[in-house]
Amino acid sequence: MAAKLEKTKYPGIYRRGSRYVIVWYYRGTQHRESCASLSEAIARKAAKATGSKRPKKKLTFGNYFPTWIDSYAGRTSRGFSETTRPEYARPIEQDALPAWEDWQLLEIEPGDVRELFGQMRREGRSTSKIKKLRAALSVLFATAVEDRLVPTNPVSGVRIPAPPADEEEPEERVKALTRSDLGILLNALPGEWRLFFEFLTHTGLRISEAVGLRWEHMDLSATPQVHVREQLYKGKRKRLKSRDGKRDLPLSPGMTRRLLALRRDNYAGPTSPVFQSSTGTPLRPDNVYRRVLAPAAISVGLVREIEVNGTLRLRSSVSFHTFRHTCASLLFDAGRNIKQIQEWLGHADPSFTLSTYVHLMDAGIGSADFLDGAVPGSDQMQASRAA
Repeated sequence: MAAKLEKTKYPGIYRRGSRYVIVWYYRGTQHRESCASLSEAIARKAAKATGSKRPKKKLTFGNYFPTWIDSYAGRTSRGFSETTRPEYARPIEQDALPAWEDWQLLEIEPGDVRELFGQMRREGRSTSKIKKLRAALSVLFATAVEDRLVPTNPVSGVRIPAPPADEEEPEERVKALTRSDLGILLNALPGEWRLFFEFLTHTGLRISEAVGLRWEHMDLSATPQVHVREQLYKGKRKRLKSRDGKRDLPLSPGMTRRLLALRRDNYAGPTSPVFQSSTGTPLRPDNVYRRVLAPAAISVGLVREIEVNGTLRLRSSVSFHTFRHTCASLLFDAGRNIKQIQEWLGHADPSFTLSTYVHLMDAGIGSADFLDGAVPGSDQMQASRAA
């Protein structure tokens, strides 16, 4: 609830928390306007006395939020990924909207943001949850500032409350596999799935890009390449997250041979999926993870412990993104530089690649021939068994 108005020595100017409110009448109705400082309030009150008294349009947080979330188009030239929209909406709907739905946008101050974060902390919410809300609110209010609905962004400078001493640090989300662990994991996978995970390791594609591949994206000629042009997210084809995601990646001779064999056996036209379910439809990552990847990883000891209702349970420590991270590590091992790896992985900014991985080197992607030796492939395993 907003703080009460306190009188000042200036007629028509009141203090509320760290802000000031001017009060005036227009056509017999009282109106209010919030100001960041006393000097601003005095100036605005004087302007009302000599100029137009028509009030600015009032807008509540609850009215502004749905308009903003439906129309938000990003704050950079790269635009805004539709997959991010629900990630912004969810924390606001869960925590900010119940607290501020009827508040005027102008009434929300840094102290109110701080109190909301503090309440979340007192309820035992994780630092990650609070960070997600702060990120979403910061973007919302930045847009409101641009729209001249509020003078400043109340989220700016507000810190997240310190976590309790016993809060665990979040686990690293992606972790590269060693060549030994990679070979063990690939060997533990069902035979019909091995090529898919070898392909993820060779190319470093995001899982949405890999399941979105169609045969028209595969060039298996003398200079074999995979053309990354779109992604399949929650069953819907979408544009890539950024312009840099559009890329052409070389394929090694060994991977090309196995893809040619796959096309021979499964080709159903240029728009059919490269990797498909038993019914010929695109793969669903959640099903593949639950039914294939997680059981294989757990079976070879690639696990982490989590506590569920006081009981320790084993979960896979390998995600789809692990293969992308492993691909980057193999590229570094082969002498590729930051610029090459940025282009290979489709990162929008080399500084992100640098901060995630290691040192800056020369440019140019290079070939993929070395990957046949780095990734234990099906043909190598067959040759080993034959020997």
